Amino acid sequence: MTDAGGGNGILRQLELAHIDYGRLHHLFLTHTHTDHVLGVIWIIRKIATLMNQGSYDGEFHIYCHAEAVQVLQSMTAMMLKKKDRERLGSGIYIHEIHDQDVLSILDMELTVFDIHSTKALQFGYTIRFADGLKLTCLGDEPYDEHCRDLAKDSDWLLSEAFCLYGDRDRFKPYEKNHSTVKEACETAAALQAKHLVLYHTEDKNMAGRKNNYTDEGQSYFSNPIYVPDDLETIMLQ
Repeated sequence: MTDAGGGNGILRQLELAHIDYGRLHHLFLTHTHTDHVLGVIWIIRKIATLMNQGSYDGEFHIYCHAEAVQVLQSMTAMMLKKKDRERLGSGIYIHEIHDQDVLSILDMELTVFDIHSTKALQFGYTIRFADGLKLTCLGDEPYDEHCRDLAKDSDWLLSEAFCLYGDRDRFKPYEKNHSTVKEACETAAALQAKHLVLYHTEDKNMAGRKNNYTDEGQSYFSNPIYVPDDLETIMLQ
């Protein structure tokens, strides 16, 4: 699991996605912006409760940079009841990670990288699956050339695209340090990605978003582009 949204709504989303908490054992936290970190406390609370009820087998691991470790420790100290807090270090573990760390998780090799954010410290990652497939998550800010060696030649590239290039004056993505579809697709082409997933978008025209983003993106990236709707499943291949 990557990030956890901005509150307890993550629990409902996991239910709608038919995610079994008993199979959820690893969470990667990219950074501490509220729309990414606040849901983590609800995940910790849920899994701690299941552990205390004897309804969860195994351990739960959270991976994040030092600043995020401090935030999670403060949140749990202030917000969780004692018996749930006591699960930290006893079933639930928060691991501090660093730029270029390589983690072995399940059958994957995950390489952490600093995305060189201009705002809060933020990590992305590249995953190598057992079958050799490569997936890269660029985080939620524009791509930085420092990440090229890890991000290039990905089978699947995940990139934020806040709005259409044609809507840049309306949504002002550059002021928020975000990309448009145009820049995200140009990046994917330059990195020779095989598939591109666009996310972290504005939500003013959800009905037309998929078609509009795909249509604009195809002018800059010729391989498949995915603009998933909420709870949509994408099969990696």
